[in-house]
Amino acid sequence: MVRDNRRREATPRASAHEPTPLGDPGQLLTIDRAAEYLGTGQRFIRRLISERRIPYVKLGKHVRLERCALDAFVAAGRVPCR
Repeated sequence: MVRDNRRREATPRASAHEPTPLGDPGQLLTIDRAAEYLGTGQRFIRRLISERRIPYVKLGKHVRLERCALDAFVAAGRVPCR
């Protein structure tokens, strides 16, 4: 048996700074991912949740946000052109 001593190239992993592709619109996102998706801070997302300005899902003690709910929030705040 011949052994290959060449180094294998590792598949690139997504880092915290690279956006990862998001799947279907019903996908549940953490607060961190939701903030990344909207380009805001986690504090803004938490404020939206506490003021009940955006729907959320509770899974035990964990809070998740649907991507389609984030899209609807953005669409509701869109200002039309003149």
